Amino acid sequence: MAGHSKWANIQHRKGRQDAARSKLFSRLAKEITVAAKMGDPDPDKNPRLRLAVKEAKANSVPKDVIDRAIRKSQGGDAENYEEVRYEGYGPGGVAVIVEAMTDNRNRTASNVRSIFSKHGGNLAETGAVSFMFDRKGQIVYPAAVGSEEAVMEAAIEAGAEDVEHSGEEGHVIWCAMEDLNDVSTALEAALGEAESTRLVWRPQTTAELDDETAAKLIRLLEALEDDDDVQNVTANAEFSDTVLESMAG
Repeated sequence: MAGHSKWANIQHRKGRQDAARSKLFSRLAKEITVAAKMGDPDPDKNPRLRLAVKEAKANSVPKDVIDRAIRKSQGGDAENYEEVRYEGYGPGGVAVIVEAMTDNRNRTASNVRSIFSKHGGNLAETGAVSFMFDRKGQIVYPAAVGSEEAVMEAAIEAGAEDVEHSGEEGHVIWCAMEDLNDVSTALEAALGEAESTRLVWRPQTTAELDDETAAKLIRLLEALEDDDDVQNVTANAEFSDTVLESMAG
């Protein structure tokens, strides 16, 4: 989402990094287990698992954690996770998409509904806001990987649709959802390993909020991300430097 990288940096300055890192490892391991259970446990034969492992490695998840998650998928006692998407509205009417993996749909729905309610939002029906987003492949490289021209040329050659350049956030490369594996593989050959390779909900337009409303929205998004069943949270909002700095206090 727009402003998400800056928001992540604020979380680190707030001292959330240890909890966030633990949650990130858990989220990535769960995705690996589910991907391996749904398909082949060999990443070379399972595109979804290959992307999950690539994302885990980019986030410094230890090899033994990755291997254990794959082995877990093949055991008879592996949890039966169900993928669930929730949609709702946050403060200021901002559209929010919550993706979860759960072994208890009732528990997760109750928790997500409660978090929305406590933070000035409300849960809506599936499909209520997702039409405001496009499902896209997103590949992120640091600014130091190369010039805008070099990255653009590599992205075009790899079959990407769009490239965004930012001094702070580096190069964000977008592609069709179904092309993510092929595009990321081609880019890796040209530019090296990416910082992040994943499917995301890309907002078609973003809402600008006043600082008070933006701060309330950030608290909602953080609370959702802290839930054990939640994998990803996306909102179509912009955050100003002012409100992000104030949240760091």
